[in-house]
Amino acid sequence: MGSIDWLWEQHRFLMYQCFSLPFAFLFYFLAKRGYLSLTYRYLSVCVGGCVLAILTMGVYSVLLFTSAFVFILLVSSVDHSCIHAWVFGVQMLWQTFWHLLIQYREYYLHEPVDIRLFLAVSSLMLLTQRITSVSMDVQEKQVVLLFNASTHKRACGMFLPLISYTLNFTTLLGGPLCSYSQFVSLMEGIKLNPPPNPLGVVSLKLIQALLLEWLRYCLVYFLKRNAYDPSSSTVLYGMLWVWGAAHVLRIQYYAHWRISECLNNAAGLGFCESGDTTNWSGLSDGDFWTIETSSHISDFARRWNSTTASWLRRLVYIRCKHFKLFMTFGFSLWWHGLHLGHFVGFLTWAATVKADYYIHRYLHPKLSSKWKQLLYKCLSWINTQMIVTCVVITVELRNMSGLRLLSVTYMGLFPLSNIIVLFIFLKVNTV
Repeated sequence: MGSIDWLWEQHRFLMYQCFSLPFAFLFYFLAKRGYLSLTYRYLSVCVGGCVLAILTMGVYSVLLFTSAFVFILLVSSVDHSCIHAWVFGVQMLWQTFWHLLIQYREYYLHEPVDIRLFLAVSSLMLLTQRITSVSMDVQEKQVVLLFNASTHKRACGMFLPLISYTLNFTTLLGGPLCSYSQFVSLMEGIKLNPPPNPLGVVSLKLIQALLLEWLRYCLVYFLKRNAYDPSSSTVLYGMLWVWGAAHVLRIQYYAHWRISECLNNAAGLGFCESGDTTNWSGLSDGDFWTIETSSHISDFARRWNSTTASWLRRLVYIRCKHFKLFMTFGFSLWWHGLHLGHFVGFLTWAATVKADYYIHRYLHPKLSSKWKQLLYKCLSWINTQMIVTCVVITVELRNMSGLRLLSVTYMGLFPLSNIIVLFIFLKVNTV
């Protein structure tokens, strides 16, 4: 019972999504057997999302419903050549208002913030991804939406897929981000070309998520029993302790992504066929092994939360003409909530990714032997792990406590040295 309580308190998103799994299996079974027409499939995922929002967020579910309503209103009334600017501006203002309200209550009023509000704002961030993805598709004419239907029935039929995509219960509390076209294709394909029974792959991913949570539980236990003491612990022990603490925070994400994949797969979403290869990885934000073995901070940035990274690239990086990298990470800190730790963490991440480009370009041609390449890869992996540790600690702790921890353990020297190298390269290139 203690383990269940610990899971509930530490990761409510994970537990809420686990409770949604039976309903996802039920949806898959009814859709595959032909008991749900396409219209009822859309209605099912939409109603499921509304019920899930109300049960988990209570009155704060209004945040999501308001965004969805305003989004539909904008798409149906604003000229599609400028729809993205309207959707992006209104949605980010709405989301930022709630982020700042949370900071005001936390730091100025010193009031505890209702966990349901945190759930609602987190889901609002995911909603921002989905509706801005659609607005970009519409403006770039990758998706055509016609709402001038002559009858009420046809108009509802055109709105329904969009509303279902916005409030889909499989993506309401967690990623991965699925494009609108992909969502429509998957919903239509469940009956026309049904994927195989997902029970096996869902069970496997559930086991992986449970193993990750067990690993996190063990790490937390070890770190608590061997707490870091600046006055008596060595510098190396302090670094390893902080590195372990950062892994505790990262494993939360890996487990959550696995559960999110499970929920989508259980509903029959995410099955893909490529030539002779078939798998259920069509909707995925990444896995523990692939991400953690990244030997370059730039590779880690691309692989970490991969669908969000792709969304940021499309939304900001490709559209910016100057300072693309810093503008992308700058928007990411705005999207995450504008806490002090976000400023330090994301700007540090951007600077170290830029430094990684220069370092790799300079050193890679000089690595003539395999031993040098292996040594370089090992050192790069250590450097990546230390930088990511600093970013995670500052971003997740959000306030000065993260910065103090990095200063007393000297972990901050790793990103600082990379930033110094970046300035040296920039200085040399301008001379």
